[in-house]
Amino acid sequence: MTKVVIINGSNTRYSRVTAIQEKVECFFSAQSTTIHTIHVHELPAAALITANFASEAIKAENQKVEEADIVVILTPIYKASYSGILKTYLDLLPQKALVGKKILPIAVGGSIGHLLALEYALKPVLAVLGATDIAHSVYIIDKQIIRLEDGSFAIEEEVINRLEVELKKIQHTVAVN
Repeated sequence: MTKVVIINGSNTRYSRVTAIQEKVECFFSAQSTTIHTIHVHELPAAALITANFASEAIKAENQKVEEADIVVILTPIYKASYSGILKTYLDLLPQKALVGKKILPIAVGGSIGHLLALEYALKPVLAVLGATDIAHSVYIIDKQIIRLEDGSFAIEEEVINRLEVELKKIQHTVAVN
């Protein structure tokens, strides 16, 4: 059975990034997969800030990443880069934590002007962590995810289509290997 880990680098569960996370979870739930989501902001802050590699919570999440076939990394874009909270967690992954894994970076940003943030900021860090099989990034403008009155989100069809194309590709590459 394929194992998927989703790393959500947002600072809350009530964000547009989490709306995308839920779509990703829905997609993989329909497949033969085991899904585990890491909400980085819910990890012990002291362990993240002090780079405490010995933290039991950090070690438990790192074990899930180690066991994964697919790692989906979600982040908001702040100041033309991925979130700082995501970086604090990536710093705690072992040096070659992403070797042999299929990686899908997804970001939600305020404008098209930050489209290349994943290419220039996040992908080099993923490569240092051993990632060699990185799928095409999915960049979403936050206006394409509408917060509804009940607190839920509506995602534009075009975004869902682009997201599903990349999810299908990554699922297929795992299935054939």
